[in-house]
Amino acid sequence: MSAALSGRTAIVTGAASGIGLGIVERLIADGARVFAATRSKEDLQAVDERVATVTGFVGELHEPGVADDLVSAGLDALGHIDILVNNAGGGMIRPTLGHTEETLQATIDNNLWTAIRCIRAVLPHMISREHGRIINIGADSVRTGLMDHAMYNAAKGGVHAMVTGLAREFAGSGITANTVAPCYVVTPELAALCASGDAPPRLLEVVQHGTAIVPLGRPGDPTEVAATVAFLAGEDSRFLTGQTIYVNGGASMG
Repeated sequence: MSAALSGRTAIVTGAASGIGLGIVERLIADGARVFAATRSKEDLQAVDERVATVTGFVGELHEPGVADDLVSAGLDALGHIDILVNNAGGGMIRPTLGHTEETLQATIDNNLWTAIRCIRAVLPHMISREHGRIINIGADSVRTGLMDHAMYNAAKGGVHAMVTGLAREFAGSGITANTVAPCYVVTPELAALCASGDAPPRLLEVVQHGTAIVPLGRPGDPTEVAATVAFLAGEDSRFLTGQTIYVNGGASMG
């Protein structure tokens, strides 16, 4: 697409599919070298089959110490790290009283603790270089109150709130921190599930609701989220920090 990110390096978490894979592909197309983080060797292999230039890491990033290992491996592979994209998450989407202690913990772990640990792991390196782009993937549902998303929103809301503090604290170190918050996005995996006839009726209702509230009349596409991430990763966004950018077709405004 362009050479806007030529010479830049990025770690992308949750890179195996959907939005994460779209981000990996877009950053590489714009000239960046990318280190992909996934939860399994099979997931990393799937990324490699789509994008042969990617190297990567496998681990549960919410666990103490694993994000430090990720950053260390990323530095070994890339030499330096300019961009961290916290895309890893996990949609434990269910009614509030339908959650268990285990699903509540997984929702917070996957969406909030993973981002916190990755940011804390990469910050010393970015501070030492006086440059960095931290980009979190949040959720438009934090503003729209999409059905069955209350507990998920509790985790993603923390991701949104974190960037304001990071932006102010580390502005003097040349680091920006922003969140990209998509509405319901059609990933190949979700589209296949909905088309298979095996999707739970409640999930189909959530998908229908998520589409119905979008004034542009359709869900988002991973490439549209990736385009916003690519902008925030580059130099044209250097005066933009502490913001949440909603990629949502107008589902929430203001």
